[in-house]
Amino acid sequence: MTSLPRPATDLSADEARRIALRAQGFLGAPDRRSGVRGVLRHLGAVQLDTISVLARSHELIPYARLGAVGRDRVESAYWDGTAGVGPARPHAFEYWSHAACILPIEEWPHFAFRRRAYRTRPHWHHDLPDGAYDTVIKQLTAEGPLTASELGGAKNKGEWWDWSDAKVAVERALMYGEVVCTERRSWKRVYDLAERAIPDPLLHDDLDDTECLRRLVRLAGQALGVGTRADIADYHRLKGEQFDAVVADSGLVPVAVEGWDKPAWADPAALETTPRGRHRTTLLSPFDSLIWERARTERIFGFTHRLEAYVPKPKRIHGYFAMPVLAGGQLVGRVDPAREGSTLVAKQVSVDSPKAVPAVAQALREAASWVNCDSVRVERVNRPELTAELVHALS
Repeated sequence: MTSLPRPATDLSADEARRIALRAQGFLGAPDRRSGVRGVLRHLGAVQLDTISVLARSHELIPYARLGAVGRDRVESAYWDGTAGVGPARPHAFEYWSHAACILPIEEWPHFAFRRRAYRTRPHWHHDLPDGAYDTVIKQLTAEGPLTASELGGAKNKGEWWDWSDAKVAVERALMYGEVVCTERRSWKRVYDLAERAIPDPLLHDDLDDTECLRRLVRLAGQALGVGTRADIADYHRLKGEQFDAVVADSGLVPVAVEGWDKPAWADPAALETTPRGRHRTTLLSPFDSLIWERARTERIFGFTHRLEAYVPKPKRIHGYFAMPVLAGGQLVGRVDPAREGSTLVAKQVSVDSPKAVPAVAQALREAASWVNCDSVRVERVNRPELTAELVHALS
């Protein structure tokens, strides 16, 4: 068994937390000049999800870092210029990373290893009739970017999960890299030929698997600032052994972090200066890359979080889509939000300390303004004695 290199740097738990916050864009002045696209390039992956409460998760990610950037601007920053035949080129594409994610277009070459892997094994146990795959490719070639519905329908009649042959074929082509998702339209994927949508310098799968993995590990380490093997591998859902094979050549450096019982690696640039600056106070999507890995969230913030959307209602503790509240570089509470007309409803607020009340109120006010709500109503607080204080802070 190969011994691990001796850590070059010891970090306190507080230093590691601040490095992580800065790397994820929550400590220091936000780079508003680079905007949403800058957030995407910096993070390397923005997770998509069907749940929409305040907004969809991919909208919440830049909002949490930049403040109340217009929601239309968020969508256009991701997708404008991607659809249509002609000189327009995408800024982003959708593919399987941490989950279904929006990725910077520059990352297309780095997922060649995954496209090759998909091409060599069957998926979903769906059998395609002869010619179905070729029919989809020919239709996209002739007609340009299309949704699954425009390709012939996303589902067969009957059970909701019964995909049509066209949907199975185009999703398979997406995984193989022959087709790319160029945008979302009314939450439907829009598919186009990769050879038409991806810029030529990026298109071809020229990187071997080792180089793809080396780059993804390095970029994940930079996006996290500091992390364990599991943290960094999970960022793009790599296997532990894939991380092991390339970490020595990734440019990341081994570190020891106070209170962490596993080895860690850091972006060397993150160790050069002490993280300082203004902390963001904001609501976080449960799918935000700052907290999407629950064990890391507990290790760094001492905060246990679980998405309860898929938990039976009687068993929920904090609510359907409880959003952690970030303030002062700590996770200080949770809000389960909803919208009723022009009112943002805090269906349940969970705080551990009265000291968190002002931060929760600030986060709620900003979120309400962002989604064009002119009032906030609090329905329930886990500590009822704090309800009046929260309502007063909101006013």
